[in-house]
Amino acid sequence: MTQLDEHKRKVAEAALAELPAEGIIGLGTGSTARFFIEALAARIRAGAKYQAVATSEASRAQAEALGIPLLDDDGPWEIEVTVDGADEVDGEMNLIKGGGAAHTREKIVNGASRKNVIVVDESKLSARIGEKWPVPIEVLPFAHKTTQANLARYGTPTLRMHGDVPLRTDSGNFIYDLAAGPIHEPSVLEMDLRALPGVVETGLFVDRADIILVAGLHGVRRISEAGSSQAK
Repeated sequence: MTQLDEHKRKVAEAALAELPAEGIIGLGTGSTARFFIEALAARIRAGAKYQAVATSEASRAQAEALGIPLLDDDGPWEIEVTVDGADEVDGEMNLIKGGGAAHTREKIVNGASRKNVIVVDESKLSARIGEKWPVPIEVLPFAHKTTQANLARYGTPTLRMHGDVPLRTDSGNFIYDLAAGPIHEPSVLEMDLRALPGVVETGLFVDRADIILVAGLHGVRRISEAGSSQAK
């Protein structure tokens, strides 16, 4: 296991302390979320009574293989806590998500959760989101080049590929990664992008994180409001 993987494992396991004694848990998508799913499965094997909602087919398959009881995708759900990763986090607790092409489903589950815990390593921190990562935009395949032309008003959109063909989300849509540079008003950009015809959802998560756990060389920090943190 690399040092980065070890950080991801530690922060994922630290998220267990944010869970209630029982209830419905939202399962994020991505490399850090996979460690959390493993940790949750171990707790269930030890007797904890949890059910889960998966944000992607990959997370569903992992959870099923590990014996985590899953609810169906239809909803509605009464989710106590969702634990998910992020591609980039700024000092105001804004996020960019969607590196795993699951941000639309992740945002739905996020909105259905009483508490959202984001687990990252220190490499994901930025002064402003957009410094390191483009914004993933899920778009309809129909007229996607027209959508691309509209997205170009806000940065440089690049169609995400899987080999020689466009990558498809679990819902069958395309992803454009929008390089917009440092984003000074993420809520405004999110509103503008979501208003474009053909855009299904953006990877901007504004005011959607209640707690951020950050792993680094000196352990795990817990951030519960912008600018406020403590070591665990």
